[in-house]
Amino acid sequence: MFRKITEYFIPPAKLAAGDELRSERIFVAVLLISAISNFIGINLAVEINATLNGYLLLVNGVINFLILIAYRFGLAKKVAALLFLTQFAISFPIQAWLQGGLVSPAAAAFFLLPAIAMLILGKRAALFWMVVSALLSLGLFLLETMEGAPVPQYNLDKKELFYFSSILGTNITIFIILLVYELGKSRAFQNIQEKNEALINTQEQLIQQEKLASLGQLTAGIAHEIKNPLNFILNFADVNQELVDELKENLEKGSSADNLELLRDIQFNLKKIHDHGARADTIVKSMLKHSRESSGKKEPADFNELVKEYVNLSFHGMRAGKDPINVSIEQDLDPGIKEVMMNGEDFSRVILNLCNNSFDALREKIKQNEPDFQANLKIKTIRFGNKLKFMVEDNGPGIPKEMQDKILQPFFTTKKGTEGTGLGLSISHDIIKSHGGNLQISSLPGRGTIFTIELPLSLNE
Repeated sequence: MFRKITEYFIPPAKLAAGDELRSERIFVAVLLISAISNFIGINLAVEINATLNGYLLLVNGVINFLILIAYRFGLAKKVAALLFLTQFAISFPIQAWLQGGLVSPAAAAFFLLPAIAMLILGKRAALFWMVVSALLSLGLFLLETMEGAPVPQYNLDKKELFYFSSILGTNITIFIILLVYELGKSRAFQNIQEKNEALINTQEQLIQQEKLASLGQLTAGIAHEIKNPLNFILNFADVNQELVDELKENLEKGSSADNLELLRDIQFNLKKIHDHGARADTIVKSMLKHSRESSGKKEPADFNELVKEYVNLSFHGMRAGKDPINVSIEQDLDPGIKEVMMNGEDFSRVILNLCNNSFDALREKIKQNEPDFQANLKIKTIRFGNKLKFMVEDNGPGIPKEMQDKILQPFFTTKKGTEGTGLGLSISHDIIKSHGGNLQISSLPGRGTIFTIELPLSLNE
């Protein structure tokens, strides 16, 4: 019931604004409770023969309702709050004087002024109204010092009833206001939780989308890579078939002169079939590892082999995809780097993302039709002390200075439309950090970009 009354006084346009609705409800509730408290107080004023106080309470209640109505029909919130607090600041000193000055319940209630300002306007306003409250108390003190304490304008025989009712009424009013605030805070917290869960779900979906996009490029590279061992398998199988036919013919003729050599050739070809089948199996397993959820487990991995494999897959994925380009790839891999403890499934994504970004940049540079431009990608690994460096350098258009601090932020992308999620580099950065490493970006607009990864070495040599 109270909530419906509260929402009646909230401007219709603000009822639809979910983020602001909590503060609007608190603001209206405070004014509404103040108005009701004033009207209830009239009954006590009549009981103790405090006629002037009764009229003052009536005026306050009416003013509060008028402010609420004006607010519902377009009065700015700050103006409405200022009118309410000003009316409060004028009314309470008068009530205090009529009730006996500094010893009256109204004087003790001056502290409500900055508290209410904090609820409806925030910290800065509360600070201002705290100063106003202190000045009002000081003014009342100085006035009493000069003029003497005022004579209470009510029946003193009912002083105990008046004090008890005033203290009880003030406590109940404060409790109701704080209850409204707490309920609003709980709803706001629940709303934030729901939005946070929705945001996490959306982020997980986008990460999965980025992963699937990376998997799509990987698949194109794998299709090219797996074609070679399959061709070898088919060729050696055909050769073996011919050798088996020849061996069968010799056996039928009873000739055994060349049989041993034929069997050696068949055995050699079978080994080749096995080797290329194993290579195809390795490629398929790489794809499966990349597509699965990461286990997070770190195992010894040949770092240089991992780099070679995924640079190659990224290149062939680019060549098999949309707008393929010719790129010269130079790989300078330090033989001093052996097995490194790492999550190969995760780090393979880093290699793919960096190479894919470089290919995209080189494609943009080629579109500029510069004479004699040759797209070049340099891959380098260096061991120094107990660390390694992995560098991916392209001679593309580079990254503008104003973007270099942003490209690692989630969802930041320079690609148009739906071509990129803006998560590739962000995810790569997180993976590198999870390996205890860091990613540095060096770029000169028009000259190219170098991505440098530093990783600690945990070698299993």
